Amino acid sequence: MPSDRLMRIHSAEFQAMAERVLRATELTSRLNVLPFDDEAGKAELFEQILGKPLPARVTIHPPFYTDHGLSLHLAEGVFINQNCTFLDYAGIRLAERVMVGPKAAFITGGHPVDPEERRLYLTGAPIDVAENVWIGAGATILPGVSIGRDSVVAAGAVVADDVPPASLVTGTKAAVHRRW
Repeated sequence: MPSDRLMRIHSAEFQAMAERVLRATELTSRLNVLPFDDEAGKAELFEQILGKPLPARVTIHPPFYTDHGLSLHLAEGVFINQNCTFLDYAGIRLAERVMVGPKAAFITGGHPVDPEERRLYLTGAPIDVAENVWIGAGATILPGVSIGRDSVVAAGAVVADDVPPASLVTGTKAAVHRRW
């Protein structure tokens, strides 16, 4: 996994992030129980979650989950369906007219593979999604991925590598590796 960011757990930076995670969790919990037609209430909570008002013509159908919120950047015309997760520790950018299907997950953080370092550090790399991309239902976008303009990520796909513009990507990335 790319590690554009490396944060020592139990550091002052980690503590500040942990406090933001608690705040974002509290705000999204409130958002996710509002009546669906409470547009003013949703707009107010999204502004607190993202640190700024939603851009024009952005549609987000709760439930919605983020662990940070302040590093999630949405452009005009973005559509996010229900039950999506944005773990935006290292930054997520969705450009104009991106559509996200239900239960999609964008994960920018992780931990080192080495067992000695796993509990000591948090790693992260940003996700960048270009204009007019469609992310299918249940897709997972992993740290450090860029998705090119006009591409489609099929439902259930796990995207661990960059996607060129005007491409269709499908399938999972999982494979069993053994070393004894």
